[in-house]
Amino acid sequence: AIALPRTVESLTVGEQQRIEIIKAFYRGAKILILDEPTALLTPQETDRLFESIREFSRQGLAVVFISHKLDEVREIAPQVMVIRAGRVVGTVPTQHSSPSELARMMVGREVDLGASRRQSRLGDAVLTVTGLTASAKGGLTVGPIDLTIRAGEILGVAGVEGNGQHELVELLAGLRTPTAGTIQMGQQALQNLSVRRRLEAGLAYVPADRQGQGLVLDLKIWENFILRDYYRAPLRRGLGIDSRAARARAQAAADAFDIRTGSIELPSRSLSGGNQQKLLLAREMSRQPRVMIVSQPTRGLDVGAIEYVHRQLMVLADGGAGVLLVSLELDELMKLSDRILVLFRGQVHGIVDRAAFRREKVGLLMAGQVAREEEVAP
Repeated sequence: AIALPRTVESLTVGEQQRIEIIKAFYRGAKILILDEPTALLTPQETDRLFESIREFSRQGLAVVFISHKLDEVREIAPQVMVIRAGRVVGTVPTQHSSPSELARMMVGREVDLGASRRQSRLGDAVLTVTGLTASAKGGLTVGPIDLTIRAGEILGVAGVEGNGQHELVELLAGLRTPTAGTIQMGQQALQNLSVRRRLEAGLAYVPADRQGQGLVLDLKIWENFILRDYYRAPLRRGLGIDSRAARARAQAAADAFDIRTGSIELPSRSLSGGNQQKLLLAREMSRQPRVMIVSQPTRGLDVGAIEYVHRQLMVLADGGAGVLLVSLELDELMKLSDRILVLFRGQVHGIVDRAAFRREKVGLLMAGQVAREEEVAP
């Protein structure tokens, strides 16, 4: 139940979703259209939302549930219509269809949905964060945050959106100034270094907003590829750029990362969302980073592109780099991470080892409903 005296802004995202459904009932709606309604919800909030959707349906009303999460579609809908490239591929009953069959319809080829992180051998710490804190006027105070990433490790960061994930990655990447704390890569302190100096030290960063922060859409594909290193040899030539070397390097990466484009001379805005994400990964991974920070890497991608991105992150970690993976997709974190760090109201609310991964357990931590000390150990 939702306490009526509370303001809507004080409700969780899941409670706000349920309020919207109640409003639809009140207004006499006959059709309820939900577009990616669980993107920001904990597993517990998703379950409660599904209860509300089923009640709406039991009243004899129609529900259109739009989602790329195949398990959720199969759980909530008796039949599913698959759309690919703007056209209806087919409509099938969910009880007679498997996730792999639906993925094949969505992408037009076989998709390996089972690839996940195997038990990995971890090395020494490559990034150590101690007491990292940042405060914003009228915003969320983040920290103090302590975390360690080891060589070969994927450390997932979970949390309901707005609980400090964005601030954390900006602090690490050098886009936000901390008020306290240290960031150590090996023996080198990063907290006072510029973005460029952090990149040169071996840090790589793939932002959540690939179009607004990751790429310059009007620049050519090859120009975007060299944005991190255009000023250094062998790309620099006198006061200009060795465009032949830059094009050759970009073309080799486009081939290696299966970036599907007619030409690297095209502007980056001509690429699909999945290919833009591949371009970002190619740019950062080609620099052979010691630590990769990647935020929401599969947001808005189809299952085929998601499969590719997941494999590249695992390849990077298997090569000895440390990866900080921030995602709102809990299944993604559980699939790829060696450990999951949970943020709640700007602080670390728990760290869960792979052996103890449970959706319900992590979901309760995300909602702040379980004390940290009860959940840290497997």
